[in-house]
Amino acid sequence: MNRAPEFPPAAPASIDDSLRQPFSQRAVFIDDDDELLRANAQTLKLHGIAVDAHASARSALPALTRDFDGVVVSDIRMPDMDGLQLFQRLRDIDPDIPVILITGHGDIATAVQCMRDGAYDFLAKPYAADRLITAIMHAAEKRHLVLENRRLREAAFAVEADEVPFIGATPAMQRIKQTLRHIADADVDVLVEGETGTGKEVVATALHRLSRRRHRALVAINCGALPESVIESELFGHEPGAFTGAQKKRIGRIEHASGGTLFLDEIESMPLAVQVKLLRVLESRQITPLGSNEVRNLDLRVVAATKEDLGSPAIRAKFREDLFYRLNVVTIRIPPLRERREDIPLLFAHYLGHASRRFQRDIPEMPASIKQHVMTHDWPGNVRELAHFAERVVLGVLNTPAPPTSMAQDAAASLPDRMERFEAQLIREALQAHQGDIKATLESLGIPRKTFYDKLQRHGIDRQQYTQQ
Repeated sequence: MNRAPEFPPAAPASIDDSLRQPFSQRAVFIDDDDELLRANAQTLKLHGIAVDAHASARSALPALTRDFDGVVVSDIRMPDMDGLQLFQRLRDIDPDIPVILITGHGDIATAVQCMRDGAYDFLAKPYAADRLITAIMHAAEKRHLVLENRRLREAAFAVEADEVPFIGATPAMQRIKQTLRHIADADVDVLVEGETGTGKEVVATALHRLSRRRHRALVAINCGALPESVIESELFGHEPGAFTGAQKKRIGRIEHASGGTLFLDEIESMPLAVQVKLLRVLESRQITPLGSNEVRNLDLRVVAATKEDLGSPAIRAKFREDLFYRLNVVTIRIPPLRERREDIPLLFAHYLGHASRRFQRDIPEMPASIKQHVMTHDWPGNVRELAHFAERVVLGVLNTPAPPTSMAQDAAASLPDRMERFEAQLIREALQAHQGDIKATLESLGIPRKTFYDKLQRHGIDRQQYTQQ
């Protein structure tokens, strides 16, 4: 006769804990013993675990698809289809579905073999409720990470059919895509504003490729990288003898872009004297090379990019107001990553896939600490910084310990943020002191087991890093 598991009194999870719970915990529980089935289902529900109870394995199978986001707990000895047969069926459906087997003493050897074949765990009857709950919570965490990594890989290798090479589904990015499509074939000059690394050159490239000019040159010039002594010659060209050292005729970059698109990056760095000449070119669509009296017509589309607010009075000392108004026919502002955090997972997946192909390496599993960093970091370097971070993840050269927060940074944070950091630090110190031992850590912290695991998830703490190897 099967003995019911020993169930200690359990209180429902607090509202605060349920709101903070990072992912839903779900279990399909299968047992042909009605008493055990009801008792287990009740206990799991009291601990915040959603339960689908089934008296037979066959009735549970339709819900156990590749997208199933929970844990399967099944008795081994059942009529019709037993737990071993169910385990083999699940291996065919998705070998990553965590399966916890319930065994009698005579089935322990079989359960151990199943674990070697990929089962997550087994529980020998009679088992304590805490043992069951802990096993399910750990298995649910593993399943959550598997599905997250799977979605990450699918997103990383997906080929985006959109002709606008912008990754992002936030309203701001959708508006940018729509604007690019509307103005691509209109011969208007465009000013692109955005912080370093937001993708201003991507906008210029998209405008060029979507326009009728795509079969001609896209000429990109970084105005901040050209020495002032050569910038006029680079932009406007020169005739032989125009200045000392000018021995041959040179076609300037502006003229070379005729028929195509001229991209002027960091235009706020352009010297004032050159700004005057550029303004004349933009207004007349004509150019006169240095040392020449010949005026040449241009078929030109100009895209200028800046990380400054050129309309601000504070910048008037270094950038001409009339040139700003001439460029400001259409302005596209690219928001920084911190203003469109919803796009970060998709961008990260894209750059993981790019790095994987570039370095010919598989995308590694994403621990909670990396995902926590990706979603909470402010990314001052924006998309460029995120792309480089993805490369380090693929190469496996990340520094695991997070840099300590400075006192100045901590003082500037809000009280809830500072409390969160303090709480995370206390948990890490307790785990370190007890070498990852759960029981000792819980006793030192004085918190329930479920609350402890919820906090590990919320703070992105991997307990395994503190256990003795």
